[in-house]
Amino acid sequence: MTLQIPQDAPYSDSQRAWLGGFFAGMRTQLLQSTCAAIQTAMPGIHILYGSQTGNAESVAHDAANAAKTHGLQPFVKGMDEIELTAFSGMAHLLIITSTYGEGEMPDNAQLLWEAVSADSAPLLPNLKYSVLALGDTGYDLFCQAGIDWDNRLAELGATRIYPRVECDVDFEAPAQAWIAAVVPQVSGTSAGVYLNTEDPASDKPPFSRKNPFAAKLCVNRLLTTPSSSKETRHYEISIAGSGLTYEAGDALCIIPSNCPDLVDSLIKAIACKGDEEEPVNGELMGLREALRSQFEIKLPSKELLQEIANRSGDQELNGLLLTGDKNKLADYLWGRDTLDLLLQFPQVEFSAAEFLALLKPLQHRAYSIASSSKLYPDSVHLTVASVRYDSFGRQHKGVCSTFLADLVDESTAVRCFFTPNKVFRVPEDNSLPMIMVGPGTGIAPFRAFLQERKARAASGKNWLFFGDRNAATDFIYREELEAMQATGLLSQLDVAFSRDQAEKIYVQDRMREHGAQVFAWLEQGGYFFVCGDAYRMAKDVDQALHEVIAEHGGLTGQQAIDYVNRLKKDRRYVRDVY
Repeated sequence: MTLQIPQDAPYSDSQRAWLGGFFAGMRTQLLQSTCAAIQTAMPGIHILYGSQTGNAESVAHDAANAAKTHGLQPFVKGMDEIELTAFSGMAHLLIITSTYGEGEMPDNAQLLWEAVSADSAPLLPNLKYSVLALGDTGYDLFCQAGIDWDNRLAELGATRIYPRVECDVDFEAPAQAWIAAVVPQVSGTSAGVYLNTEDPASDKPPFSRKNPFAAKLCVNRLLTTPSSSKETRHYEISIAGSGLTYEAGDALCIIPSNCPDLVDSLIKAIACKGDEEEPVNGELMGLREALRSQFEIKLPSKELLQEIANRSGDQELNGLLLTGDKNKLADYLWGRDTLDLLLQFPQVEFSAAEFLALLKPLQHRAYSIASSSKLYPDSVHLTVASVRYDSFGRQHKGVCSTFLADLVDESTAVRCFFTPNKVFRVPEDNSLPMIMVGPGTGIAPFRAFLQERKARAASGKNWLFFGDRNAATDFIYREELEAMQATGLLSQLDVAFSRDQAEKIYVQDRMREHGAQVFAWLEQGGYFFVCGDAYRMAKDVDQALHEVIAEHGGLTGQQAIDYVNRLKKDRRYVRDVY
């Protein structure tokens, strides 16, 4: 309702203007108070996400939008934003978490999980909850983080209001089904009156995994020298005209195509012709095209592995699968791919339909972005190591890394989309120091961070630890880094080339050498970033960080752990590891 002043009212123009503003202000206050009252009356639901790459966070916001439509007031938080005291006071909770590494919690979930799993954790008899677990059946401990959360909450006396749902890499459909089922359980109704002034689609990117952008590859440049034991390349991909934007710290996801030679070899190995037509995603498709563009054909699925064992009758493989010894099975499969297994057992044949039914969908590969959109708004840069190795009498190639290196030309569409990483970001305060540890291709996001600092004219100090095998062949972006040093953008550069001397030296060794300075930068409010290999490097760097803090901070081991945990809580110790 709008209040209007009658035309014949005895007011001057200035008085009319004042009264108009007064009534408009009253109307705004009335609307705001009404909105607040409605929101206060809405039952609350907490939605916590544990996310390494952003998928769980995205699903959490989808759940929040659904909650609003059912008359609920959602509170969406990362698990690192919640203290145990607040957690223990929740009444309705949705947990959405991915699993990272070898069945581990995502980085942003670790501290809360440690508190909840401790013997001293409070009982939760008043909590009603459900868990959505995101994972990948290609890993042994599928959805383990979600399983652990579900079991622990039940142990603490919480009530499961809907069964846990475990999602494979194609998580969208089961996640939406879980949301559609669990939200009404909380609201007690299938529909509700709600106040929602937001446009749920307003912040949705125009392209996604289901609708990738067809980009063009503009630059494919070798970074390592031809004599290097590795092949690392720099790519520049045009996103001009897409409407897509990105931030330093995000990832670009690429949907590759499989190597045509590998496709042909597989078709021959299963005794098919390649022109067999089979239903794929609701339409008929030739076997050769399906294997090229739709399915994961390099790493065998568990179902395919079991079927090869059954049909071959091989005692060794059947024994490994029967005993369930994951370590021995991993040793057996090391260096082998699907084609190796089929060649090992030539008596095993599949029809086209049988073979496709045993394969997993071809998935995108995520790469840390090596550029800042402030300097390169129409392109995105990547730093990618091409995977090539000889094993079992034939050459093996990485799916996406050699797709980019060997198969993409000017006429090839690079299907891609962005995955934001809202935690892995350059500090908002431009005056704060940054320590970046990025050996090998782990340098990629830190190249972007340095470009970002340059674009912002940030005054904060920047320190990079970089390493690889040999300086002469593997010192990628050397000229750029030295130029950054010359201008003062890169305050300090410490390198570790492991094979340039008899005793191997790694980035964590350089950290220890400069431990006093590392600790001093942290004491100045510095941020500590790590990017690269999760299984060895990231763990070794984490250990070195604890040791440096204990030694140079004069702290006990437990005090150093507490110090690092505070860095994590403050999002000043952040990792992008894989």
